[in-house]
This record gives sequence, structure tokens and C-alpha cells, in this order.
Amino acid sequence: MNRFCKGLVALLLLGVLSATCAAEGGATKEQAVAMVKKGVAYIKTHGNEPGYAEISNKQGAFIERDLYLVVYGLDGTVRAHGANEKMVGRNLIDLKDVDGKPFVKERVDMGKSNASFWQDYKFTNPTTKKIEPKAMYCERLDDTVVCGGIYN
Repeated sequence: MNRFCKGLVALLLLGVLSATCAAEGGATKEQAVAMVKKGVAYIKTHGNEPGYAEISNKQGAFIERDLYLVVYGLDGTVRAHGANEKMVGRNLIDLKDVDGKPFVKERVDMGKSNASFWQDYKFTNPTTKKIEPKAMYCERLDDTVVCGGIYN
């Protein structure tokens, strides 16, 4: 068990923290869902542009270790990206993962027909810099999907 996880276990034993420790100190499914819900609430409260700016802010409230949020328009255009602000404004509808899966198109299509959903694909983990399996939780908000994921 790494140092980060040992620290979490100590906090759990003290009753200070109620989260499970994912592999290698990564975020859990519960944390991803909570972060997405927090992002959706922030956008609803503060508006689209301030919400997108905060989500794209690497020192902002929506970055925690390997967990960050992204917001896609239902046309595949990135509205906010917590790990790579250079993606904002780009239409990535044709982007595929290393296995050839068109994950942005799939995400947008799922967002058109589901209020919330989980999606599996492969992506570069910003912490390890390695391509890893990723599970992304998304919620539709108007003409966008707000998503946050965990690395398995």
C-alpha cells in the first residue's frame, strides 16, 4: 500500500474521511460521481462561462489527483477540460482511443439519450502518463455532458 493510501486509511480510522482508496491512490467511482455532481451544480449556479473556466483551471476546485472534469457539447466540441485547456473549443467527435473506439462520439450519443451514464475506454492518465483503462461518469446538462473519470 502506498503512502497516500496509508494516509487515507489512517484518516478513515479516525472517522475523518469516508472514501475508499482506489488502486495507486487514484480516485474512486464515488469520488467521480460526486465531482461531476459538484461541477453540474457549479455550472447551474454560476453560469456556463464561469463554470467552464473553473473546470479548466488546473488549480481550481475540480482537479483532485487523477480526477478532473471535462465538458463536451453534444456536437463533440470541448467546452471545458481540467487536464488540458488546449482542447477547449476543439471538436473531437472523431477522436478514437488506442483500440480505435470513437469514445467522444459514443459519449455524445450516450449523452443525447441518457441523463447519466458510465463509459469505458482507454486514455492517458495525467498522473502516470500511461494509457490506462478509464471509466467515465457523465451527466447531461442542457446541450452538454459533464464528465469525470477514474483509471482502473
